[in-house]
Amino acid sequence: MKPPVDPILIRFGPNFGIHWYGLLIVTGVMLGAVYAAWRAKVDGKDPDHVWNALVVAVVLGIIGARLYHVFSEPEGGMVGWSYYKENPIKILYIWEGGLGIYGAIIGGGLGVLLYAWRNNLNALRWLDYGAPGLALGQAIGRWGNFINQELYGPPTDLPWGLIIEAEHRIAPYNNLVKYPPDTLFHPTFLYESLWNLLTFGVLALLAIKAKDKLLKGDILLGYLIAYPLGRFFVEYLRPDAWMIGPLAAAQWFAIGAVVVSAAILIVRHVRAEPGATEESEPAEEEVNKEQED
Repeated sequence: MKPPVDPILIRFGPNFGIHWYGLLIVTGVMLGAVYAAWRAKVDGKDPDHVWNALVVAVVLGIIGARLYHVFSEPEGGMVGWSYYKENPIKILYIWEGGLGIYGAIIGGGLGVLLYAWRNNLNALRWLDYGAPGLALGQAIGRWGNFINQELYGPPTDLPWGLIIEAEHRIAPYNNLVKYPPDTLFHPTFLYESLWNLLTFGVLALLAIKAKDKLLKGDILLGYLIAYPLGRFFVEYLRPDAWMIGPLAAAQWFAIGAVVVSAAILIVRHVRAEPGATEESEPAEEEVNKEQED
């Protein structure tokens, strides 16, 4: 299996064009926002806040994602800080790939916090709306890595293995004698995409079925447990990982996110007063009105 299309969907001269990578990321972001807006509307909130906050979240998310990649040092000959410090203009070339999801999560989350603060909204409530949508967006966006022939793992005999063309291979798999052109590789992008889709489904279901048992921020914490957990194991298959000691940087981030988020989730529910759920709290609009009065 290999991509059936060229990475560039539409070309505008020799140096510019619309890339599938970017198109799929935008599609994922928009569908994730559609979900978040729908959840807000179901709860009686103004869905326009989702679209307004999205602008800030996307800008800061892209900046965070790019900075994470730029300051990393991936294995296998992939570009990182040692390359960008010598070629700083390349930092702006995001269409060539190179976005770190943990940087995107931090930047996007900061964007939502800033928007919520500016508009007197409960940030945890709106982060809960966005968390499942983020997982959905990731599930879609990962297919851009498939088209770019990146994010693959070691050789495999499994029938869903990928064929990676020579120009897209990284060390040690660029040795065509040891790894001939018909070698199949683990589609790590697919494993992560499927995990993200499962995460979206579970969180979206919990947001509806367990609403009367949830505190604001629980769905966000669920995402911060579920996504890093899957990423931790997928990272073992990635030859391009940024290694810090015995583990990849993404695995260290995953351990920290899972442990801290799980601890917060447990402690806040142990300490929560009976009935202290979404339904028992005053509507956001009423709280804002009281502040204005």
